[in-house]
Amino acid sequence: MSEQIIQGAPRPIRPAPRRSPWRTIVAILVVVVVAVLAAIGLSRCASKGARGSTGRPTTTVAIAKATSGEMPIRLEALGTVTPEATDQINTRVSGMLVQVNFKEGQLVKKGQLLALIDPRPFQAALDQAKGQLQKDKAALADAELDLARYKKLLAQDSIASQTVDTQAALVKQDAAAVVSDQANVVAAALNLEFCKIPAPVSGRVGLRQVDPGNQIVANGATPITVLTQLDPVDVVFSIPEDSIAELTSHVGGAGLPVTAYDRTGGTAIANGSLFAIDSTINTTTGTVNGKARFSNPRGVLFPNQFVNVSVLVETLKNQVTVPTTAVRHGPQGDFVWVLQPNQTVKSRTVKVGPGTAETVTIASGLAVGETVITEGGDRLRDGGKVVLPGQRPAAGGGRSGRGGHRHGAGGAGGAGSGGNGGSDQ
Repeated sequence: MSEQIIQGAPRPIRPAPRRSPWRTIVAILVVVVVAVLAAIGLSRCASKGARGSTGRPTTTVAIAKATSGEMPIRLEALGTVTPEATDQINTRVSGMLVQVNFKEGQLVKKGQLLALIDPRPFQAALDQAKGQLQKDKAALADAELDLARYKKLLAQDSIASQTVDTQAALVKQDAAAVVSDQANVVAAALNLEFCKIPAPVSGRVGLRQVDPGNQIVANGATPITVLTQLDPVDVVFSIPEDSIAELTSHVGGAGLPVTAYDRTGGTAIANGSLFAIDSTINTTTGTVNGKARFSNPRGVLFPNQFVNVSVLVETLKNQVTVPTTAVRHGPQGDFVWVLQPNQTVKSRTVKVGPGTAETVTIASGLAVGETVITEGGDRLRDGGKVVLPGQRPAAGGGRSGRGGHRHGAGGAGGAGSGGNGGSDQ
């Protein structure tokens, strides 16, 4: 019997034919190869656009010419502003403080009256000493008259010589008493003068520590105030022991110009001169203290202020100088990149001399007028082309046909002709 096909019944699903795995692998490999070739092509295009006619990559650099000029030799140090005189204003006699004739923080002149101790007890002591002096002077005069009479009587053989000798001793005693009284008068006068407390130097007074009406004692532990001299003022700083010879070779260092800068070292505060160098080296730190003196009429240098000190030791003349960034360090020593006439660079070993943060001297290896590379030197090699400031590098997307030319921006660093038959300029 023939099978009957029932309408509406589902048809059997046939399995899909299996794809060979080799085809998939080959397709993946083809895609990878195409991607690699495309990347290589793009890289070559970019490399050609960034290369000059020599085939080496060009680098944009900054340049500077070697010049002839002066080079100051300086010693830098950290210093502390130290007043030439810091006086504790105290009393030399005991008594009651009756007057304070200054305001806290006031600028005073030398000899100006600062305070007054009650002078009445000392005036009475002076008057008493003067009275005793007058009394002893009268006794001395009387004794001298008696001695003169006794000597006349002794000449007439009317008195014993012992009496004359006794009277002569009495005259000497009275004379000694007069001398002692005179000293007492001077001492009493000094004590009376000490009741006035003047300013020993010109400067600024500090805060008042004793108020009027208090009983104070001579040379007490608590001063009335502290007076600090501000003009002139000193700066004490430490220099390494290796630098002592540089200072002492110039007449002991005294008189060398010194500049004081603020704590950041950016602003010059005052100009002075080296005053003295200490006599011994601190064995703990290996330094020696120096002292510079500054005129300080406006008070810009404040006591105990930290400042940066720069001592001008010497100024070298006619030195070949270049920016500090032009000097580089390699296995063979210091060298610079020198710009050649065809706008390539060449390394040259140099001997570096003294310098500052901005410029450095070249003792040998470079002549005045030569051009050196100051920026971009890390990417240079001998004979490499460079692009100077203001120039544009060679165009990277230039087209070249068979036997055609590529045109770059005008300029020796990257300008040239590519393709077949190109030549370096």
